[in-house]
Amino acid sequence: MLQRFVHGVGYTAWLIKEIFASGFSAAAAAFKPNTGLDPIIIYYPLRLTTDWQIFWYSTSITVTPGTLSLGLRYPAQEGGPIVLLVQAAFGSDPLEQIAGLIDMEERINPAVKATPLDPASIGWDHYVDLGDPDDHTLPPAERMD
Repeated sequence: MLQRFVHGVGYTAWLIKEIFASGFSAAAAAFKPNTGLDPIIIYYPLRLTTDWQIFWYSTSITVTPGTLSLGLRYPAQEGGPIVLLVQAAFGSDPLEQIAGLIDMEERINPAVKATPLDPASIGWDHYVDLGDPDDHTLPPAERMD
């Protein structure tokens, strides 16, 4: 029990540091002529298995500026991983973003290190707006205007 408490305190301290570092980085980008926004969607295969761990992982991603958990996709075949969809706003280096997700997952549950993930093996796509800006039947979030 004490070990879990110490791990939780350590993870919380690390997460607060990451929130501030990402926040300052995002704020600085807003003042640059080229903000560096290059949104991508990452299809992250979870190694975490409990609802509690998945909750903390997806919540940690969402509270970190520049990233957002979009939802879970359950495996089509039994035994496959649950896939977490993640938007990274500054995705010009997708492998760096994926490596950060791997690091965060391993900090939540260090036991997942026993199942290594290669960032290059994880799928991702550039975010593409498929909406017509003149089609006002779509909600604004879908139009991206």
